[in-house]
Amino acid sequence: MAKTRGSAVVATALMMCLVVLFHCKVAEAATYTVGDASGWTFNMVDWPKGKNFKAGDILVFNYTPGTHNVVVVDESGYNGCTTPSGAKVYQTGKDQIKLVKGQNYFICNFTGHCESGMKIAITAT
Repeated sequence: MAKTRGSAVVATALMMCLVVLFHCKVAEAATYTVGDASGWTFNMVDWPKGKNFKAGDILVFNYTPGTHNVVVVDESGYNGCTTPSGAKVYQTGKDQIKLVKGQNYFICNFTGHCESGMKIAITAT
């Protein structure tokens, strides 16, 4: 009986450690407002420089709906300022997007906006 109780105590302790580790990992996520006080606007290409992004961090895109949008694209869409078929388009003006590990590309696909630097490329570790 004592051996069974000891195993249960160890199992419970391990579960508690896993719960604490999980919560610590979640707590590490940061929130970034794209463009800082200026918001999501033109000439954004350099905004990510000097920041250390991690998978799970949240980007907040603030802009006037109907004036801009945010489109999640691949590298080709980013470089060519094109919207691939099936791309996710955000239009609320207060979009929150979670970064995935690796490359993350975002553009505004309103005519001429991406070409005017309304795009960012972020690498999340």
